[in-house]
Amino acid sequence: MSYNPPKVWKNDSENGGKFANINRPTAGAREERELPVGEHPFQLYSLATPNGVKVTIMFEELLERGVIEAEYDAWLINISEADQFTSGFVGVNPNSKIPALIDQNGGSPIRLFESGSILTYLAEKFELFLPKAAAKRAEVFNWLFWQMGSAPYLGGGFGHFYSYAPEKFEYPINRFAMETKRQLDVLDKNLEKRRFVAGDSYSIADMAIFPWYGGLVKGELYDAAEFLSVHEYKNIIRWADELRERPAVKRGKRVNRIWGEEQLRERHSSADFQ
Repeated sequence: MSYNPPKVWKNDSENGGKFANINRPTAGAREERELPVGEHPFQLYSLATPNGVKVTIMFEELLERGVIEAEYDAWLINISEADQFTSGFVGVNPNSKIPALIDQNGGSPIRLFESGSILTYLAEKFELFLPKAAAKRAEVFNWLFWQMGSAPYLGGGFGHFYSYAPEKFEYPINRFAMETKRQLDVLDKNLEKRRFVAGDSYSIADMAIFPWYGGLVKGELYDAAEFLSVHEYKNIIRWADELRERPAVKRGKRVNRIWGEEQLRERHSSADFQ
């Protein structure tokens, strides 16, 4: 059925699909509630969606390298229950999206939001997973920002209309499926010549891209592997399989996970994985 937009748009909360009960056209806190704070240098507030997993993988990779200063508490923010709209969370991230991070920084807290910003901050702070040489550093940022610009078409575009929309319509599903497959082809062609996304070294670009595109080709997103014929992207599959075997990736995928197998609602020490 064709849709004729009204002259002035108005929010219709009854027509928003799975997340209609929390989606609104306004920002800001809806409930007064402070965030919990632990003892570690970093306080992470997140959920094990692809964007959240990027950061927990980064923390676990740092700890795997022996960087004890990267110890962190990971607190659950259940977006289905609107935890992201509490006053404490909005104070850290006014955009009300996970993940959000506080570096306690010896009593002078630094707030961080947007996963790409968090990954860059941690990489620069600990001088790991981000090359110092200008050309290699630029290539990591090329692919990091490729992911930031591309993933909304995969998640908010294809994922929404294919999995979450209240009705299935041919045009948006086909439009975003085409764009998702184009992105997969871009990544697959890049990985044909490289072990990792930005070259020979594992970097924050891999950590950013893996939860979205690695998850997609491994059948972990939207139950869409067959629909998108992901078996065609053999180089992404090879890369994803290698990353999935990294101990830090295995741990990072569990943190703040509240569905499926190997759940870990909160993480406060390495002992929580046992």
